[in-house]
Amino acid sequence: MTVDVDELTDVIKNSNQKFRKARDEISRVIVGQKEMIDRLFVALLADGHILLEGLPGLAKTLAVNSLSKVIQCDFKRIQFTPDLLPADLIGTNVYNPKEGTFTVNKGPIFTNILLADEINRAPAKVQSALLEVMQEKQVTISGETHKVGKPFLVLATQNPIEQEGTYPLPEAQTDRFMMKVRIGYPSMEEEKEILSRMATLEKSPEPQPILTGDEILETRKIVNQVYIDEKVVEYLLQIVFATRDPGAFGVDAENLIMYGASPRASIGMTIAAKAYAFLSGRAFVTPHDIKQLGHDLLRHRIRRTYEAEAEEVSPDEIIDRIFEKIPVP
Repeated sequence: MTVDVDELTDVIKNSNQKFRKARDEISRVIVGQKEMIDRLFVALLADGHILLEGLPGLAKTLAVNSLSKVIQCDFKRIQFTPDLLPADLIGTNVYNPKEGTFTVNKGPIFTNILLADEINRAPAKVQSALLEVMQEKQVTISGETHKVGKPFLVLATQNPIEQEGTYPLPEAQTDRFMMKVRIGYPSMEEEKEILSRMATLEKSPEPQPILTGDEILETRKIVNQVYIDEKVVEYLLQIVFATRDPGAFGVDAENLIMYGASPRASIGMTIAAKAYAFLSGRAFVTPHDIKQLGHDLLRHRIRRTYEAEAEEVSPDEIIDRIFEKIPVP
């Protein structure tokens, strides 16, 4: 399909104004955390899911709640605990003795934006209940298939420090998250602004609705038309393949990677880069877009060797080495 880049640029400039407004509206509530807010909108437009990793109190839940209000979509939050059951998540059949029939009591997973708080607190059986809905956007209850809302976005959080009583996410589930976003502490100036907004007994600022779910679904059609050059595709493929066979690309990480990113990473990187270009007001993807998103798209897909763990070489450091070696087109 041939895309008229100039014509598409005009369409994007008109269309992404609302998304800029929506990001600004969330920034009225969330101080700083610009990267996290950007990634939320990238995932929303790219039809992906996000794993948010950060310490408690860094506005993860507030950001997701604010996003749901800005886009006027249904939002539900589940606190994952060790005693949670799959039925608590997806729902179950309930028997009606008066009528002698079963009816489906749908769980909180039937929503547009699902916040899975401290997802690694629940055992693998519960975590695996998310696998079908994250990939297929549907849930099977007693043999019957039920579709979830559109758009549908899973935002899971986990604490990187406290690991007592946690269950590592299965690899199959981790790979279904398009991005893993790390959230750090705010700067002193940002925290000063947080105090001025939040350190009060009065009601905190509420974000105003800007977008609708239907507008997001329509905008995805525009994002899908964003042009990505063959050279940029080759560039992202070399990055992904370097996580599997670093030696073939001259990357000093052969003894650090047990296995690399799957084809799902290549797909996610392509779509996410298009969404990022759209949000930047462009009708084409640049290598800079790939670099901007690369760490978030790859860090949870690289399985390190025991040697890498012993030497405390993080996935981000390995990705840095890959970016240094792969020539930018």
